[in-house]
Amino acid sequence: MKKVFQISLALLCLSFIATSCKPKQSAYKSVYEAAKEREMQQAETESQTVTKPAGTLAPVEVSVRKEKVTPVYNSDAAGLKSFNVVIASLSVKLNAESLKTRMENEGYGVILAQNEQGMYRVIVASYDDKNSAVAKRNEIYEKYSAKGDIDFLRRTYGVPFNDLWILQREY
Repeated sequence: MKKVFQISLALLCLSFIATSCKPKQSAYKSVYEAAKEREMQQAETESQTVTKPAGTLAPVEVSVRKEKVTPVYNSDAAGLKSFNVVIASLSVKLNAESLKTRMENEGYGVILAQNEQGMYRVIVASYDDKNSAVAKRNEIYEKYSAKGDIDFLRRTYGVPFNDLWILQREY
């Protein structure tokens, strides 16, 4: 009887240890999804409609997000202004640098900036006023959408260019 009790107790302890030490992937997944949902809601609340001048296309929904960013390179510090046209947000610096090089070859003056969460913002234009940034964003979008090939940019650069947005720099 004593031996059966010891074996039962040992099995109970082993089962407890085996089930309690596993990482709960679902817990990590739910936290990640909640963070993404908050980011999407923030982007939706900060989106603003900006109308284009008369004689052009209909009003375009332009996403404007406010973030505290710092230039990755000191040489970019003077070029980083209040309103910035962002073409990509990347978590890996090497990928951001690679995209920067490719876009510079296209003739853009690219600035890399990093936000407080560690995301690298690839900026193709920076202005002191919002209207100039919106105009440049629309120009870039129309340049590629006029060709009817926004997907070309996605294939070439790995970036969904139909999601250009404006970054308003917070200090």
